[in-house]
Formats: sequence, structure tokens, C-alpha cells
Amino acid sequence: MTVQSGVDVAGPDLAIGLVRLARLVDSVFARVSGEHKLTASQARVLCILVEQPRGMAELAGLLGIDKAGITGLVDRIERRGLAERTRVPGDRRALRVRLTAAGQRAAVAVHDQVCAELDALTAGLAPADRERFRRTIALVAGAGDGFPAPPLDVRAAVAVRSR
Repeated sequence: MTVQSGVDVAGPDLAIGLVRLARLVDSVFARVSGEHKLTASQARVLCILVEQPRGMAELAGLLGIDKAGITGLVDRIERRGLAERTRVPGDRRALRVRLTAAGQRAAVAVHDQVCAELDALTAGLAPADRERFRRTIALVAGAGDGFPAPPLDVRAAVAVRSR
């Protein structure tokens, strides 16, 4: 870390730490997805769809993949009974994708397990340090506005949609 004008400026150590943390989170997400017989991409689709049905183009944009990629991804989760495509009223060409009850259960199961395992990573921190870490992550993650993110509380999103 270097100091410029009396202010600490993040050096490579911070960047390396953030990259390692991102890899760790991705690794946990991928492993947990696999334990639920899903790829990480399939689990991401389920987590995105928990909030609300989405159009195919919108899903592709949120995941950063092309039309062929989202079509294949939705085909695979649809064959497993986790999602279904429906027509958009007034637009013969457009399709929306929504979760089935099984898809909602799978999204909640993956979310709960990922959250539990990530919480365990900070279990050794003192409560004050853990809270400081949580607040810092919220500030840093908020700086990434504009990047798609799954709902923060999958269970709440499912409960709202079930009403």
C-alpha cells in the first residue's frame, strides 16, 4: 500500500485479495451448484428468475451471454422441470422464462447452502470484525452498481412471488 497526500491508496495487495475472494466465492457457488446437480450457470439463472420471470434477451444480458447460449441454458433447465417458457401477450416472437415450483425449491436450496458456507468462512472473526467486514463489503459491492446480481434474499423473493 502506498500513501499519497496523506491518504492510503490501495496497492496490488488489495486487488489480489479481492480477486482471491472472488475466486473463493465462485468456487463455493460452483461446488454447491454441482452438489445440487446444477452447473453454476444454471444455478445463476434460477437465482435471477426467483425475483420475476424474465425475457430471453434480458436473461442473456444479465448473464453476459449470447442468444444461442441462453437458449441452450434454458433448454437444459426446462428439460429438468425447473423452469418453463411462456409466450408474451402481444408479441408472437417473445418468450418469458419463469421458475416452476421445483425451480424455486432448487434456487432456495442452493442459496441457503452457499450462504451457510460463506458465513462459515468468517466464523472465526470477532463479532466487531465480522460486522466491519460486512459493512465494507456492502460499500464495495454497492460501487459495482450496474452489474447484474442475484436477489440478496432468495427466500424473500420466493415468498413475495408465492402470494
